[in-house]
Parts: sequence; C-alpha cells; structure tokens
Amino acid sequence: MLVITRREGEEVVIGDPKNPIGIVRIASVKGDRVRVAFDFPREVEINRREIADQIVSQGPEIIATINPSANVSAG
Repeated sequence: MLVITRREGEEVVIGDPKNPIGIVRIASVKGDRVRVAFDFPREVEINRREIADQIVSQGPEIIATINPSANVSAG
C-alpha cells in the first residue's frame, strides 16, 4: 500500500503522467472529514469499501443510482 500526504487542492495522478488513468484530488478538509474528488473515465468503477463489499457478497445488482444532473450543494 502506498500512503501519500496531500493538502487541500493537491492531486495524485494515477497511471502514466502523459496519459493518466485518472486523477484524485483532495477537494476539502473540514475537521475529521475529507472530501475526495475522482476524475476517471465513466467505465472505471469507483466504490466506497462498504459498497464494494456488498457487491462482492451479494452480487452486482444495483444498490443505488446517481443522477449526474442533480444539483448537489457543498457542505
């Protein structure tokens, strides 16, 4: 496992820097909460650990859907 220290607004490039698979950015840090932004192609699945564990144990049925046009407020 690789552990990297990053500050708010800093990024980690995943894959070849000339043609990265994706980018992970620390969006904000408030107290003990860290918001992480992922910029990956849509075909790359990204799941929280607890959701990934459910998928593995229960199968790939839809657990939830995300409406990309939903207006989400920060906070």
